[in-house]
Amino acid sequence: MVAVLTALDELRAADGVAPADRDRFRELYDAQRAAQAGSLRATLAEEFLGGRERRAELHERTRAHWVHPAGTMYDDVLPFLRALDRRVRFGVLANQEEDVVRALERDGVAPFVDVWGVSAIVGFEKPSPELFAWCLDQAGVRPEQAVHIGNRLDTDVRPARALGLRTVWLLRGEAPDHPTAEQLAEPDIVVRSLEGLATRLLDRIGSPG
Repeated sequence: MVAVLTALDELRAADGVAPADRDRFRELYDAQRAAQAGSLRATLAEEFLGGRERRAELHERTRAHWVHPAGTMYDDVLPFLRALDRRVRFGVLANQEEDVVRALERDGVAPFVDVWGVSAIVGFEKPSPELFAWCLDQAGVRPEQAVHIGNRLDTDVRPARALGLRTVWLLRGEAPDHPTAEQLAEPDIVVRSLEGLATRLLDRIGSPG
């Protein structure tokens, strides 16, 4: 959330007001993670910029600060991808700028990626069904043959399930620290890391022909 906080401070500076209160920002961020619904940027725009109508302005300013420094990728990512290599088609389905592709190339992820469903490239954003449908089409698979892995219910699990995909909720990043029983019941699988997940997925979906 460093990017959006930096963008908030820049917009507030342009408005002639002090930086956003860090404790209040964290409170709103944690509440949004717990709820797994609604727009964080709209909430922040209302709280710190004077109105939800400034959400798009905040989103646009945030773009410049989305960075992916070397060494920040989770250690379990590459082992997970290696375990699935040549056994499934793998896609990145993300609300990100094009720079994320270069970061994943740098980190060794790109050779495993068959479909780049990056919102800035495709033109659709999660949770829109268009982005999921585009990725399925590019991969050449039907929804019931696919599994979507994500760390949010509202932009990952729910839209994927609505289209007939199976779902994995990865409890880190944008996931809440203490998900409710009701939230945990929504995805097909809940994990806190990718360790061991490849075997579980292959048991469920097999390998494409």
